[in-house]
Amino acid sequence: MGSVSREILHDVPPYIRVYKDGTIERLVGVDVIPPTSDPLTGIISKDVIISPETALSARIFRPPLTTTHQKLPLVIYFHGGAFLIASPAEPMYHHSVTTLVSESRAIALSVNYRLAPEHPLPTAFDDSFAALRWVSSHGPGGSGSEEWIKQNVDFDRIFLAGDSAGATIAHHLAIRVGSKPRDVTFKIAGAILINPYFWGKDPIGSEKTDPVRKAMVDKWWEFVCPSDSDHGLDHPLINPLVDGAPDLSYLVCGRVIITVSEMDILRDRGWAYYEAIVKSKWNGKAEMLEVKGEDHVFHIFDPNGEKAIKMMKKLGHFINQ
Repeated sequence: MGSVSREILHDVPPYIRVYKDGTIERLVGVDVIPPTSDPLTGIISKDVIISPETALSARIFRPPLTTTHQKLPLVIYFHGGAFLIASPAEPMYHHSVTTLVSESRAIALSVNYRLAPEHPLPTAFDDSFAALRWVSSHGPGGSGSEEWIKQNVDFDRIFLAGDSAGATIAHHLAIRVGSKPRDVTFKIAGAILINPYFWGKDPIGSEKTDPVRKAMVDKWWEFVCPSDSDHGLDHPLINPLVDGAPDLSYLVCGRVIITVSEMDILRDRGWAYYEAIVKSKWNGKAEMLEVKGEDHVFHIFDPNGEKAIKMMKKLGHFINQ
């Protein structure tokens, strides 16, 4: 009976297994570290609750201040992990956001959105939007009480950022705010999309010659968004270029930077997205950065490598230009 109860119902490598007895086993991305005071950079962090009702939380990172009320940019960050794994407290993500804060001298709010399959999509998108509204409550005249946000954020310099699935979230929030601007009160100055997790049914570029990885990524999406069989792999949440997806002209920010990695199966989707927003009626400025010889979110796994350091410096410059 024990062997039957532990029979695998869903195996979604390399991230997660779901057993027939209802047990969910995450294979990676489960380690956590507490908020810290980084002795090398002086960056401090703490965890905050955004919504007690849903247990939505975030980790805030703040660089050293020159004055108590110094105003800094705010980066609202959404971690990757195919909507299945990781958190702001995962050591590699904690380190990566610390690095971004160090390079940009910005405050960062890293959002701990709820994960599939316990919380199927669009929960991650809704949680992330709730984080934007929470930030908005700290603007002039708002009721928010988190001092680091209330005292030290320049509400004209707020950026949405993320990697992989988090970059997908950042894109959709920029569209959502642009189509319904009354939902938040602050200005979104720019968006940073690192190796965005965009996808689609029909293969493009290197997807055509790599059916194994194409099938793997197909399975990720079908697992986290199982309820919408009408859209499948061309769901507008994962394919922003499909017919019926929100118009790219709704992008609310004035600047976007997209990064792709040469060896990444998602590379061609990132380039297609860049070319589409350039050709759209969006009036902003788009930048593209391709990192040669690297694979998906390489900077998370090798943060001290030369290419990762160079990319993070580029993103820091983007925030402050």
